[in-house]
Amino acid sequence: MTTSKILISGASIAGPALARWLGRNGFDVTVVERAPALRPGGQAVDFKGRTHRDVLTRMGVLDDVVAHQTPKTDWRLVDEHDRVRAVVPGEFIGGDVEILRGDLAAILHEHGARDAEYVFGDEIVGATETTDGVQVSFARRPSERFDLVVGADGVHSTVRRLAFGPEEQLVEHLGYCYAVADAAAPLDGLETRLPDGRGVAYGFTEPGRLALLGGQKAPSLFVFRAPRPDYDRHDVASQRAFLEAAFAGAGWRVPAALDAARRADDLYLDALARTRMTSFTRGRFALVGDAGYANTLGGFGTGLSLVGAYVLAGELVAAAGDHEAALAAYDRRMRRPTRVARTGNAGPFLAPPTAARIRLRDWSFANRWSYAAMRWMTDTFATDDSIPAYDLR
Repeated sequence: MTTSKILISGASIAGPALARWLGRNGFDVTVVERAPALRPGGQAVDFKGRTHRDVLTRMGVLDDVVAHQTPKTDWRLVDEHDRVRAVVPGEFIGGDVEILRGDLAAILHEHGARDAEYVFGDEIVGATETTDGVQVSFARRPSERFDLVVGADGVHSTVRRLAFGPEEQLVEHLGYCYAVADAAAPLDGLETRLPDGRGVAYGFTEPGRLALLGGQKAPSLFVFRAPRPDYDRHDVASQRAFLEAAFAGAGWRVPAALDAARRADDLYLDALARTRMTSFTRGRFALVGDAGYANTLGGFGTGLSLVGAYVLAGELVAAAGDHEAALAAYDRRMRRPTRVARTGNAGPFLAPPTAARIRLRDWSFANRWSYAAMRWMTDTFATDDSIPAYDLR
């Protein structure tokens, strides 16, 4: 192989998936991850449609994913008196199968741990492309040369910044932010589990802001308009203050939810964003997953991550390691399935900006014809029959 030694940055979803494919098909793979270990728990993620299921099946992980899936959870959209205005069915929110991000990462790592070297607690700090590879410097280990460097390190990708340019030129802020708090939801007196095991979450919406409490996506999820995000992404105190300012004066159970979030051990806040990229490769660099085709809370990111890892590995194997041919083919193959990541904005849907838009959203789920149309659209966007059946182990 002309390209045999590959570095992958990121050990969440796309990174371990790609490492499993490449390592099992003859490549020398190293995965570097800034966190000290795999991150447990996290939000629930889901897979939709035939294409996602086919990739999970080819990887040999579908049975494990199904075994660890979360129960379907309906969202009851309520007013300030807990009266239900509409129900978002769990099948719409959770796709065909839903699983906690941490559980999925553990499954992918378990299936591919022997196919790659994993280095936790370190990160890429510099990368220089040469005529015969990429010289990579790390925060803690000695620098090393690789034939190819892949960024699977999320929407704030270091690899993308080093190889493609500043984040502000390649990532578009969508005018909303979201926060996830690992905090007990203040839902006393409300039904949170049905007799058949199905879960129930509750969402309260005021113009430009949503508080969703309970369920599998997150114990507490906040989505809100923020045309000018003003917080320090690396400072939790700054994030808490920004969140509380955004929901100042909110009704329903929101004050109690904010109080619980204030005491939570784990709070994550970020902007809703999408990448502007239509090419995910440059020289000896490639991007997979949110690093290349993010659309926060858009509902397709995890499936696209696994599809992208499968396609990149498949093209590298098909090209016998010729990185120029393989990366060009990867770009062509992924341009169509990533269209869904370059369009749409979940913010106005989750937290409509006006009372009229809130009523329209609620009606769209109460009306069976509009709901059926939305289900059809999500399945259509998630399915792409142009993805080849690669000859991979």
